[in-house]
Amino acid sequence: MANFAHRLKIQNDINTDYIISGRYKFKIQDPKELSKHIFEDLEPDFYKKIKPGDFLVAGDNFGCGSSREQAPVALKSSGLKAVVAKSFARIFYRNSINIGLPLVECPGFAEEAEEGDEAEINLEGGFIRNRTSGREYSFPPYPEFLSEIIKAGGLMKHAGKERKK
Repeated sequence: MANFAHRLKIQNDINTDYIISGRYKFKIQDPKELSKHIFEDLEPDFYKKIKPGDFLVAGDNFGCGSSREQAPVALKSSGLKAVVAKSFARIFYRNSINIGLPLVECPGFAEEAEEGDEAEINLEGGFIRNRTSGREYSFPPYPEFLSEIIKAGGLMKHAGKERKK
């Protein structure tokens, strides 16, 4: 079970250019430095709000737009441990799994959670417990093969482990 403190809530239709602006995607190669610019066009210094173990809560269609991996890489490098949303753009979803950033589609929690609520996500069990409200929300757990990719830290790390067997 993983405990994540929810602190950050974002609205619907957040595209990858809002996650990380195009003006940084190719200028900054260091993921940690890139992460200092997440959501900068929506809220300057957003990255300063992130505390260890935080996860992001979003609305519908999170990660729409460009298929470049810089958006999920910047989120993961910021210290966020997961993103929970009503729904995700499919290419963003796959790119996130490929780099080992867990995404959870849980519409009930995404709608009802308030910024600053304390909550925990159990990826294996398929539930989120909002400690602040006392409510629990379920979601379908990852299939085993995706769970293994996330646990390994991404597709390339998983593939490397498979080759060593």
